[in-house]
Amino acid sequence: MKVEVPAAADGQRLDVWLAGHLGSSRSQAAARIDAGQVLLGGTRGARGRRLRAGEVVEVSAPVPAPASPPPPVPPIRYRDEHLLVVAKPAGLVVHPGPGHADDTLVDALEAEGIPLAPGTEGHRPGIVHRLDRGTSGLLLVACTQEAFLGLTAALAARQVARRYLAVVVGVPEQPRGRIEAPIGRDPGERTRFAVVAEGRHASTRYRVLATASVGGIEPRRQVASLACELDTGRTHQLRVHLAALGTPILGDPTYGAPAAVSRAAGLDRPFLHAGAIGLDHPVTGARLEFYEPLPDDLRTALEHTGLPVADRQQVLGRWHDRDTAT
Repeated sequence: MKVEVPAAADGQRLDVWLAGHLGSSRSQAAARIDAGQVLLGGTRGARGRRLRAGEVVEVSAPVPAPASPPPPVPPIRYRDEHLLVVAKPAGLVVHPGPGHADDTLVDALEAEGIPLAPGTEGHRPGIVHRLDRGTSGLLLVACTQEAFLGLTAALAARQVARRYLAVVVGVPEQPRGRIEAPIGRDPGERTRFAVVAEGRHASTRYRVLATASVGGIEPRRQVASLACELDTGRTHQLRVHLAALGTPILGDPTYGAPAAVSRAAGLDRPFLHAGAIGLDHPVTGARLEFYEPLPDDLRTALEHTGLPVADRQQVLGRWHDRDTAT
């Protein structure tokens, strides 16, 4: 791309003018200049160079970054022609998005040749619900459009039981309960979510399993393990709802978990694990129930906090009790 410098830009710094011309940030424009992608009169420009009206600026296309190899396919706990249930590890992003173009669960499944339903969004084939990057556990993936539509309808009708194990800093006032609070973008920080009046309806049930007092810090802090169930599936729902109770998830500084307590537990990601899923198969109608034990890092964190490891039944709760807290 060649552009003649207009009279209005005479005397402007190259990086300032380029940012405005490209509609990018100044730092992005400077990076392209430093990479030798911008020439003035056929010679390499400098970011602080003052432009002269009439001279020609030549901007070459940026060299695309090489594609990253796809991540390994996580453990598959169930597979048929319509449906997958995978055990997502912490650190794996579910589908492509800003900053993660080719290192996601979707990329791993596609590289393995596993068919995925086209769904309704091209960058999210097969994805009917998601787990945050730092959350581990069970995730449903649709392989056919029939399964995609059936799973989407079942999730909307609250017919898919999704049980989580969380550890929070503090102890909820009530040993069990339902949190009904709308969730939307945090008006003060757009990368976070919050309980806001104009947000979307969100409902979470929880039950306190055990409490402990974390040593190695002063003052000692109480922590609690919770079995939680999602009635709705808003982004960051458990993290936002539990923080709104005054009990943020251990290892989650974004929503207020104290760093000292997380360090004492040896944890560098939120203690949140999707431990169980129960549903009727979206095509055959057969009942499916899955349980995923805690990964090693969360088991170690429990040892550091003094909390007992929740057993299978505590996480599963009562599958068919849909009217009270589990």
